[in-house]
Amino acid sequence: MNNPTKKSSWKHKLHEIIYEADTPEGKLFDVILLIAIITSIILVMLESVESIDNKYHDALYVGEWIITILFSIEYILRVISIKKPTRYIFSFYGIIDFLSTIPIYISFFFAGSQGLVALRALRLLRIFRILKLARYIGASNKLMLALRASKAKIAVFLFFVLIVCIILGTVMYMIEGAENGYTNIPKSIYWAIVTLTTVGFGDIAPQTPLGQLIASVIMILGYSIIAIPTGIVSAEMNKTTPDHDHNTQSCPNCLKSNHKEKATFCYNCGSILNP
Repeated sequence: MNNPTKKSSWKHKLHEIIYEADTPEGKLFDVILLIAIITSIILVMLESVESIDNKYHDALYVGEWIITILFSIEYILRVISIKKPTRYIFSFYGIIDFLSTIPIYISFFFAGSQGLVALRALRLLRIFRILKLARYIGASNKLMLALRASKAKIAVFLFFVLIVCIILGTVMYMIEGAENGYTNIPKSIYWAIVTLTTVGFGDIAPQTPLGQLIASVIMILGYSIIAIPTGIVSAEMNKTTPDHDHNTQSCPNCLKSNHKEKATFCYNCGSILNP
């Protein structure tokens, strides 16, 4: 007769290793998974180089299958280690994991679907899940709070920049004219945005002395404008209190993370956390 306690303990241990990074086993799992992800990305890049693919196609193909099988096993373990598998399956990373693993199986069974293999590059997004170290959790939350608190100021700033670009673009249209590439106001506004953001594609350039003077002013203004959003967010970050008492524990029921260091129950659903 199966022992429910042992089964639950086994699932808790598996969940702790896969979803958390507070134990040596969890850290080792994350390191191995990170190496596998990077290896997979390298394989995808090498396959895109025709000369390398022609020479080492079989080796790259075998390597990709090995990585895919490892990811498939990992996906299955993630599903069975939580109480509500649909929480993971339909989560952002669950969908990414599925999309980055399934294409090679589709290309194997169905001819003409090799183009789907490019979806394997989505594994690169998984790196952000691996790098969920405890010392970064407080900082990331602090940044998110600062961005939310400063969204109104940033919106006003962006509206001001848009008005400046419309005005300067219209002025340049009147000064330079169609003979110098400023054929209409929208195109002139495009030039103003490109110049103000210091991108400078160079597909349109002022030819008259007055136009070049205005362009110089816009470029100098662009460098000063870059610092404004940074200052707004920095000021809001200084208002928030530091948060260093969180860990990487993930709830086995709802997958919520960012729990307090000494937390016993999940702050979201109330389920007991791994000991």
